[in-house]
Amino acid sequence: MAEVATSRTFPATSEQLLVVIDPVARRADGESVRIAKDVLSAGAAGTKVCLPDSPEEFARALARRGSRRPVVVGDDRALVRAVTLLHRQRELAGCALSLVPVGGALALSRSLGVPTGAVAAARAVLDGAVRRMDLLVDDSDGVVLGALRIPPVGGVAREPEADGGAGRPWLRTCRSLVRTLVPARPSGIVSAPETGPARLRVEVDGETLVDLGQPVEGVSVVPGASGRARVEVRPVSVGAEASPLRAEARAVTVSGAHFRYRADAAVSGPVRTRTWVVREGAWGLTVPTG
Repeated sequence: MAEVATSRTFPATSEQLLVVIDPVARRADGESVRIAKDVLSAGAAGTKVCLPDSPEEFARALARRGSRRPVVVGDDRALVRAVTLLHRQRELAGCALSLVPVGGALALSRSLGVPTGAVAAARAVLDGAVRRMDLLVDDSDGVVLGALRIPPVGGVAREPEADGGAGRPWLRTCRSLVRTLVPARPSGIVSAPETGPARLRVEVDGETLVDLGQPVEGVSVVPGASGRARVEVRPVSVGAEASPLRAEARAVTVSGAHFRYRADAAVSGPVRTRTWVVREGAWGLTVPTG
């Protein structure tokens, strides 16, 4: 992992930064990465730039940040990875993140109010303000920043590869890490269809919103405000169109047949049951002022 320290005499901010550049961003748009690095290095004294080549190096860079404010240069998956690491280290409360979105998956970044242009995003890092936001945390210690959807739409997010991963140690390491963290699917169990009606029980704060007898087209859970999540269940229409069922809750449990779910930019599962709990104001992100 390469590290470069840069500084200027009259910085725009006196706060020191740790800029962690995701390798996927470097491959996807090296020019935007260079622009972001130059703007950040010129605007903050003693900026340190880290170029991790593996998930382990990414994690070590964050863990060794000291008093520096971490800035992630990468796409939505890199942001979720950083928030997950800080959450599992129980350091989210005292560490605000900044992001310069670079890469293909940027829908989450846009929804959170981060500019997607390299210059505008880098200036927001230097001149913006920290916004505290709610976080969904599940019973496997996974996190959701933007939205949770069942069944997942769009399939599993994958890195494009023409060589099957050959010559890409980052991809091989990611796959190896996933295999060690995610339990193998028990043999003989067939997962629920990725699309179409499903039979799920959805409970909000211990009360059943929909039970297994009512097929549903989809479920969505989005962190709201003041420690509550917005839940929407879309029942299958029989004859007349069925109205969505909506609720707000601090805890949401979904159970039933094996199902997959999309949390932000990644698809997880299959699982039989999962509970998400809202952590109010659990994480901070630097966004433009005004």
